[in-house]
Amino acid sequence: MFGFGDLWKFFLSFFLLLPIVTLIHEMGHYFFARLFGGNMEINIGSGKSLLRVGPIRLNRVYFWDGWCQYEALRHETKFANIMVYAGGSIANLVSILVVNGLIYAGVFEASIFTYQFAYFSFYFVFFSLFPIDHPNGYPSDGKAIINVFRYGKSDYHPQS
Repeated sequence: MFGFGDLWKFFLSFFLLLPIVTLIHEMGHYFFARLFGGNMEINIGSGKSLLRVGPIRLNRVYFWDGWCQYEALRHETKFANIMVYAGGSIANLVSILVVNGLIYAGVFEASIFTYQFAYFSFYFVFFSLFPIDHPNGYPSDGKAIINVFRYGKSDYHPQS
C-alpha cells in the first residue's frame, strides 16, 4: 500500500536514484567508447546546462533523460560499435549484480531503495535494448546494435 508517508521515498528515488541509474548507463557507453579510442560527451537531464565536470554535463531537468554521443572510434569495428551501444545496458546489469552482492554480503540492507535501484536499472536495460526508433529520430541502443549487424554501423551514435 502506498500512503502519504511514502511520498518522501518516491521523491528520493525519482530525484536521486533514477539520475544515478542514468549516469551508470551513460558511463557504460563512455567506458566502451574510451576503450576503443573514442571521445564522448554525456548529458544527464535535459534543458539548460547547470554544471559540467569533464565529459559529463548536468542539465537543469536532471532527472528526465540522459544521452551521450561520440565522434568516432579509433578502432572502428563492428564489435567496437556493438560494445559501445551495449555498454549502457552492460553497466546497468553489472550494477544490479554489485548491489545484490553487497546485500548478500551484508554491506547493504535490502530496502525499498535497493529494490527501486534494481527496478530502474532493469527498466533501462529493457527499454534501451528494445529495437525502436525514438520520436526524435534516434535509434534505441538495441536498434543501433541491429543496424551495426546489418550495415556495419549505425547512422546515429548512442542516445539513451
